Amino acid sequence: MSHEKRFEARSGWAMLVFNILVLLSGVAATVFTIYLTNTLSEQCAWFLFATIPAFVVGIILLVGHFTLEPNEARALLLFGAYKGTVRDSGFFWANPFYTKQRLSLRSRNMETQRLKVNDKRGNPIEIAAVVVWRVNDSAQALFDVEKYEQYVHVQSESALRHLANCYAYDHGEEGEITLRSAVDEVSEALQKELQERLGKAGVVVEEARLTHLAYASEIAGAMLRRQQAEAIIAARKMIVHGAVSMVQMALEELEELAEKQVVELDNERKASMVSNLLVVLCGEAEVTPVVNAGTLYS
Repeated sequence: MSHEKRFEARSGWAMLVFNILVLLSGVAATVFTIYLTNTLSEQCAWFLFATIPAFVVGIILLVGHFTLEPNEARALLLFGAYKGTVRDSGFFWANPFYTKQRLSLRSRNMETQRLKVNDKRGNPIEIAAVVVWRVNDSAQALFDVEKYEQYVHVQSESALRHLANCYAYDHGEEGEITLRSAVDEVSEALQKELQERLGKAGVVVEEARLTHLAYASEIAGAMLRRQQAEAIIAARKMIVHGAVSMVQMALEELEELAEKQVVELDNERKASMVSNLLVVLCGEAEVTPVVNAGTLYS
């Protein structure tokens, strides 16, 4: 694997002054040589072989200047050999024959497409995620993978597919992590897997989170009815639990009245009262009272 080497480039301002002086000197020497050739002797034309190269060297030296913005880097290569990376922002000069490849070190957002995959239980789902990443090692990003930005995109979708296959959408067993109920744990697992995949490209994954999670359209209707049924069952359980508690409280208070000989209830009357209270408390329709003019036994 490649590893980044820091390169300390020279100040561009000092070299700019030197390069301009070389360029102007070459121009002045060339003009003066042409003047001597026309006025004194044609033998002075031989000096052009020294002055013109000086002018050309001045132009070539100017090519070595480059600038870097904050959170930006330039990898320097000399005829294919990696020489180092400049990370400091500012105006610099390096060997004009260096090939300078620019890299951004800023954090970037990448949102995957909505992928249709099967979860752990084989249910087709749609899933998407957003990944925040940045280049940490310029040498690995440039030389260990082909087109590191495309590499990040492909590996992110591959990791997302693998994540969806490892977890159920919802309705897991007791304590089981699901895609819907444990968002933080799932995001942490996705970030960890992405870091393992993208580490060889010199990339650091700062954050990875799901942005879209739903059942596929072909089963969405059936799953919606299932969720509605589960919600109704849960509501019924709560209603029944509350009704039983209220009936129990009513029986306890009636027992106190019976001890004071205010009212007398046998087991059959208690059973009838419990049945009536449960019907009233658990029924959905409004209850219409019925007055019994006789007795329970007539």
